[in-house]
Amino acid sequence: MINDFYLLVVIELRQLTVLAEVCRSGSYSAAADHLGYTQPAISYHMRALERAVGVPLTVKAGRGVRLTPAGHRLAERARGVLAGLRDVENEFEALAARTRGRVRMSSVQSVCVAVLPAALARLGASRIEVEVELGQTASHDAYRLLDAGETDLAIVADDEPGEAAEPAATPLRRIPLLVDRRHVLLPRGHALAGRGSVRLADLARERWILERDRERLLRRCAEAGFEPRVVTTTDDQATTLGLVGDGVGIALMDGLGLLPRPDPRVEPRPLDDWPRRHVCALLRPEAARVPAVAALLEALRAVAVEQSGGAVEVATA
Repeated sequence: MINDFYLLVVIELRQLTVLAEVCRSGSYSAAADHLGYTQPAISYHMRALERAVGVPLTVKAGRGVRLTPAGHRLAERARGVLAGLRDVENEFEALAARTRGRVRMSSVQSVCVAVLPAALARLGASRIEVEVELGQTASHDAYRLLDAGETDLAIVADDEPGEAAEPAATPLRRIPLLVDRRHVLLPRGHALAGRGSVRLADLARERWILERDRERLLRRCAEAGFEPRVVTTTDDQATTLGLVGDGVGIALMDGLGLLPRPDPRVEPRPLDDWPRRHVCALLRPEAARVPAVAALLEALRAVAVEQSGGAVEVATA
């Protein structure tokens, strides 16, 4: 069995980097472009790696290459080794500086808008100055980035706890932050605005403003016995609020989306027959020991507690 110690002792880290990139990009030429190498250099490192492990790692597939089962196994181990070394580098950089650290963070859009600004404001008074390299990322992509060691901290949102399975090659620590409830946005004075909450079937005759990612909603509407009449498609939350406020149609939005910019022309009501959304932080256990990561995570948890009530609830482990 190939273990991480064997990889570090026998194989060059440069070769592991090349293998991980060939696995990600699917060809030697694309890997060369991304790493800034020549294609012959990529071929050289791959041949050297195959000699070191004693088995073929790639086979030709059209204009690119495909990893063999052994290649996939080694690529998984390589990603783990490289991610661990990046964590060590971040940890010791932070220990050396003691007042500064950089965190690569991936997050769903609503947390970027509603939670992160307040969390960064809290860090302003901290002895650790955190530089956040932020990417807005869908939850399923965040798991891949963590697995590849391309992000230090990911904020994901699952409609059911454990809905998105963790990659087997990367043990992750999951920290609950918020429980978010789906709301229907109604224009002020709408007949349903007098209710405390609304069911999906109550909205069968409405005109809808929908996001591009709508498959789940369409399935639930079909289960409720109707197909929504779509008048506008947009993924921008501010635009959605404006359209609802102007009476163009109704829309759905998670509670976090309602926090930063309430519109007095819009009356949100909880949607009864929709599962709660569980917002969690995901990170590798080693990353939690990096002072900058720990400080940012603590600030995120504090803001989650402050914002609980109303549209969102604080999560419990």
